[in-house]
Amino acid sequence: MKGSSSTRFFTIGLVAAWYSSNIGVLLLNKYLLSNYGFKYPIFLTMCHMTACSLFSYVAIAWLKVVPLQTIRSRVQFLKIYALSLIFCVSVVFGNVSLRYLPVSFNQAIGATTPFFTAVFAYLITFKREAWLTYLTLVPVVTGVIIASGGEPSFHLFGFIICIAATAARALKSVLQGILLSSEGEKLNSMNLLLYMAPMAVLFLLPATLIMEKNVIGITVALARDDVKIIWYLLFNSALAYFVNLTNFLVTKHTSALTLQVLGNAKGAVAVVVSILIFRNPVSVTGMMGYLLTVFGVVLYSDAKKRSK
Repeated sequence: MKGSSSTRFFTIGLVAAWYSSNIGVLLLNKYLLSNYGFKYPIFLTMCHMTACSLFSYVAIAWLKVVPLQTIRSRVQFLKIYALSLIFCVSVVFGNVSLRYLPVSFNQAIGATTPFFTAVFAYLITFKREAWLTYLTLVPVVTGVIIASGGEPSFHLFGFIICIAATAARALKSVLQGILLSSEGEKLNSMNLLLYMAPMAVLFLLPATLIMEKNVIGITVALARDDVKIIWYLLFNSALAYFVNLTNFLVTKHTSALTLQVLGNAKGAVAVVVSILIFRNPVSVTGMMGYLLTVFGVVLYSDAKKRSK
């Protein structure tokens, strides 16, 4: 009894840590890129990936959180390299969108991931779902269309970039299932991050130097006026790793389905918290659209579970 009670408390603690890190990194990204005026999303993403590289190495090589899985072939390396590039695009575009859109609308668009996953799964693998599963995607898409029409802070470029980020996230998920499907090539999410994060840094470094010129000098100058920017960047980067760590641990100690259900609720919590913190204007139409999207995602998850 005592063991089951302590296990329950441990699981609740994990879920709380997962929620806090997920919502925390999202809100801090928004604050830095929009409210604070740190307009360098590629550099910010590079900071995240650098932290993920370092923490992943410490967690696996030193702390032995999970056993080290080695890359076994050049082909497997190239597959991870391709996934890393798509991963990069999804994170950078997601961060860019936060400069232009409120977190509430960003989360509404992000909730359409199942729609893009179903589209890419069909286009790439010709995998058909049950017609009822496709039917549940109607409220997912309709909700975002309604939310877009009722969004007081709608920004076309931000909207397009956020859609692209969501599509890239779905594409990575589908390709990961295909590329790393054989038993010899399967990697758990912690080991995959260990390899993808340094590759992402290699992609992002030249992109930062070309597209965000003198960002290091600007950050140093900002730090002279306000040292808090350094602490914001360090804390934000550490949080970005803990999102991945807690994501892995919650899945390990519960199930992928539990994580999916918690993820649906997380979006709603993030929306409420962001509105309370940033005081961005919201409309009844926008909120109704978002609720319709979340309802569609719940129906989609249920339909997928039944079809298995």
